[in-house]
Amino acid sequence: MTITDPAVLVQDLQKSYRDFVAVNGVSFSIAAGETFALLGPNGAGKSTTIEILEGYRDRNGGEVRVLGIDPRDANLAWKARLGIVLQSGTESGNVTVTEQIRHFASFYPHPRNVDEVIDAAGLRDKATTRISKLSGGQRRRVDVALSIIGRPELLFLDEPTTGFDPEARHQFWDLIRSLKADGTTILLTTHYLDEAAQLGDRAGIIAGGQLIDSGTIDEIGGADARIPLVRWKDSTGAEREKRTAEPARLVADLVRSLDGAEPTDLEVIRPSLEDVYLALVRGHDAEAAAHARADDVGSTRSPRQVLA
Repeated sequence: MTITDPAVLVQDLQKSYRDFVAVNGVSFSIAAGETFALLGPNGAGKSTTIEILEGYRDRNGGEVRVLGIDPRDANLAWKARLGIVLQSGTESGNVTVTEQIRHFASFYPHPRNVDEVIDAAGLRDKATTRISKLSGGQRRRVDVALSIIGRPELLFLDEPTTGFDPEARHQFWDLIRSLKADGTTILLTTHYLDEAAQLGDRAGIIAGGQLIDSGTIDEIGGADARIPLVRWKDSTGAEREKRTAEPARLVADLVRSLDGAEPTDLEVIRPSLEDVYLALVRGHDAEAAAHARADDVGSTRSPRQVLA
């Protein structure tokens, strides 16, 4: 792997379980040092894709390179270059934070300094506390500390802040930003779209086993999906709304039409990543349902109807 090679390369990835197609032709790449958010509803193929990249699951077709190596051919040296934070948390409740991190450090040839990792994870005040006594957010910090102790080049974060309160989530985001600043490549899966927007450089959206869109956080979905919505009530109290690329001009026109008065219940809504994501997934689901109905109709035609 050279400096210019992507940290992750996926081309036409295929994975099936008997008659069920879990992943169907997914392709994307992640540059070294980039944070990439892989998004999608439950059952869309995210977990299967991630498990293939981590080397836990084999594929039926396509090409995969992670840090320049096919996970099929990976050895312990390759695995030591990865950090993985799974959805399930740390369970070693009978040891202290320091004992657990020091134990994991012994697995790697050139681990980070244990005290530095404890500080980076914001666990200094809990260093001598048994893990069983920690809050959920603190245990998640331990998970990250364990995942970075071996100096990983690529960090997998699978739903890292599920169950966090808002303050804990923001503190965790600061930790992830510090890892990114150190040059760590990060692959993030999350159901919190604001989290993806805060941490991601780019995102990919999977639905029905297919990658339906990918791009930078600000560009995904295309320009039309980002057109602001102006909403207000007219003089009769009826709700009005209009999409426009020039919301300030529309509001100014409304004010003039009201002789300088403020429009009632005026809102200017700029679509968020969550709005764009939901529109894309719903559009894909509707299209898939339409294709399914067409296939059902075709399958019930008689030979004469098909030939007609």
